[in-house]
Amino acid sequence: MNRQAIVERHLVGERLGHYHILEKIGAGGMGEVYRARDEHLDREVAIKVLPEGTLADEEARHSFRREALTLSKLNHPSIATVHDFDCHHETDFLVTEFVPGISLNEQLAQGPLSEDKMLQLGTQLAEGMAAAHGQGIVHRDLKPSNLRVMADGRLKILDFGLARPLPAAGQTSSTESTDAPALSGTLTYMSPEQLRGEVTDVRGDIYSMGVILYEMATGRRPFEAPLTTTLVDAILHQPALPPGRLRPELSTQLEQIILKCLEKRPGYRYQSALELVTDLRRAGRAVAQEKSVAVLYFENLSRQKEDEYFRDGITEDITTELSKIKELRVFSRSAVLAFRDRAVTPAQVGQQLSALYLLEGSLRRDADRLRITAKLVETRSGHCVWAERYDRKLEDVFSIQDEIATNIAHQLQVVLTETEKQAIAKIPTADVRAYDVYLRGRQFFHQFRRKGFDLARRMFAKAIEIDPGYARAYAGIADCSAFLYFYWDSSTANLEQADQASRKALELDPDLAEAHASRGLTASMKKHYEEAEGEFRMAMRLGPRLFEPYYFYARNCYAQGKFEDAVAWFEQASKVSPEDYQAPMLLASALNGLGLKAEAHAAYRRGLEAAERHLEFHCGDARALYFGANAMSQLGEREKSMEWAARALTLEGEEPQVLYNVACVYALLGEADKAVDCLEKSITHGWGQREWMEHDPDLAPVRDHPRFRALMQTPTT
Repeated sequence: MNRQAIVERHLVGERLGHYHILEKIGAGGMGEVYRARDEHLDREVAIKVLPEGTLADEEARHSFRREALTLSKLNHPSIATVHDFDCHHETDFLVTEFVPGISLNEQLAQGPLSEDKMLQLGTQLAEGMAAAHGQGIVHRDLKPSNLRVMADGRLKILDFGLARPLPAAGQTSSTESTDAPALSGTLTYMSPEQLRGEVTDVRGDIYSMGVILYEMATGRRPFEAPLTTTLVDAILHQPALPPGRLRPELSTQLEQIILKCLEKRPGYRYQSALELVTDLRRAGRAVAQEKSVAVLYFENLSRQKEDEYFRDGITEDITTELSKIKELRVFSRSAVLAFRDRAVTPAQVGQQLSALYLLEGSLRRDADRLRITAKLVETRSGHCVWAERYDRKLEDVFSIQDEIATNIAHQLQVVLTETEKQAIAKIPTADVRAYDVYLRGRQFFHQFRRKGFDLARRMFAKAIEIDPGYARAYAGIADCSAFLYFYWDSSTANLEQADQASRKALELDPDLAEAHASRGLTASMKKHYEEAEGEFRMAMRLGPRLFEPYYFYARNCYAQGKFEDAVAWFEQASKVSPEDYQAPMLLASALNGLGLKAEAHAAYRRGLEAAERHLEFHCGDARALYFGANAMSQLGEREKSMEWAARALTLEGEEPQVLYNVACVYALLGEADKAVDCLEKSITHGWGQREWMEHDPDLAPVRDHPRFRALMQTPTT
């Protein structure tokens, strides 16, 4: 019996070092894969046991260890993380992140994917490979069986077993030595140059991605033949049948992307994965626009200022209900906020947001009666495709929201899944009085000020008095307490209230994405980072279009100085909410921390443009001003940066988060004493995030300032 058979027979139930082997989950030419428990860190991992003889001597083991170290640095949401590499009783193994879900191969066995689904997965694949190429790694064996699709729709690249460093300059067209296995990889996904035994660069991976995209689009590979010689000849010499011939409904744009990846000559393909990402994103926006809806704030017919909280809350909750439908692209609250109470035409909204449809309407509340009118308008033509009037009791408000979401899906020919139907039909509270108070709290919460959070917390507590089972209200209390702790009052009382309320929200509704996001935020404040990561990931799974889990997970990584992880998750947050200015600004700061100045410059510019658009309609927002001032300081716009920082201090110069962020601006502008003055004042007013101060790259210019060192050594209260 050979050694591999012995490994397969006896490893399950055994231990490799501190890894307890649970089950075999795969096998291939590069070894067998097992699910295991890391008993040191109490987490599940995947372990690949290498075939006997793979590392025949110390030189081979040293080479593989070097490559494993390189792969371990590929921290990206679309790449399975490498944790460890070791040898136990002559068994060599590699430890990676365990990724639940099904392989893309298994998914494709059920047929081709919808265009929007393949664009989502294709973009994630290209983004992951762009990150790998950026670290100097080519994969050389991309194929559907090496890609896993998780329950929340995220894709992971699992196996870099044949990965190699990029060839040196001038080697892209040379031939490998006879010692190298020229045909390492999977034949049907190999590029022509790889088949010829030439040294491959990133464009070989791009070809393989083209084959995968073709298969996702059509359900078959571009080249298939029963004989190996015939197949090789086709890959080397025959043009691929345009995928639109097999599936006529595919967009021309997508077909062109696939065919460009499949060009025989590397020079005619995309020259980088980033170029491919750009075109896939552009195609994704075009597809998403076909079923994109912007929900404008309804008109408040009562004309009573005090009723605006109710109008705002109803509008935002309709947006939330529509966001539960995966086939719809629904613009976030922040995206449509600029149009609130403004006279705009459907065409203007469509042009500015690239939305094909908008939902508008009016609302009047009179005692226990509620009248809502709603209409869905096509932005290009201004044509009304659906309209309805609801004249009901106030207690029917949730069923009205349900009916509006369902009717819009029907009009846009979207078939709701049973899960989506249940999610839309779910009511947050059985008592409309609790809902009314909760909406008052939400209005205060969105002010993002200390007084606003205090008032919001009181409103949420009052809602709980009316309905003790109101999970969203508990999540609201947790968020208020966490924000107050982070920005204004780092007291044990605030942190404990956030802890208790977030736990209660999850107890009441384990399927509430907002509750998991709240729990993650609280756990990160308590420096329970692994728990926070789990909660944020669960929130993403339950609410993939919810901005907060991505944004706060990124901040969680940033606070620990894990800038590579922070970059990846700030990018994800920006995708969920493209109009947000905070995520790209912090993304840029993390890129600076990694020394990637050019990439940081581009992100700062993107964030500054978003902040400027925001300030057109919210000129008194100190947060946008100090974020913008920071970006300007990085972009060399000193005078304007100082001006915006001064405006932020004029508006809210006693707020600790304003003082802290203006201190960062002063530090970047070389105003060290002013920076430390602001930091001292921010701590006096309640700022207590010393860990953030320790890792924030914006404060690097003042780290050696005596007063800064003294601040960092002063014990927190």
